[in-house]
Amino acid sequence: MEEKRNDRRMDLSAKLLIKNMNDTDSQVEEASIEVLDVSKSGVGFICDTPLSIGAVYETQLKIWTDEVIHAFLKVVRIEQTKDERYMCGTIFIGLPEMNAKRIEVYDLLGRINGEES
Repeated sequence: MEEKRNDRRMDLSAKLLIKNMNDTDSQVEEASIEVLDVSKSGVGFICDTPLSIGAVYETQLKIWTDEVIHAFLKVVRIEQTKDERYMCGTIFIGLPEMNAKRIEVYDLLGRINGEES
């Protein structure tokens, strides 16, 4: 997937609970995903569930501190992989400033640790 973000990406392992907020009949489901990266602007991940570009999904993102961030993600890119999975690029919608700061702090610590190595 071509790099489109201005913010530095960071790796994070997590599961997301996904609910399509555009579909009033949508049920909450846990999608099996592989988080590729997280920045203060969004999340990139691979999943087996086909999502819709432009759709907004409610998520519970477990971050590196074991805290859970409740967030809304809008799908802006999807690419189907050769093994029939979906690589998704999403942006946060209305992410509270406190949660954006948590991501920024993690980013800063990663940069400091990277410079020391």
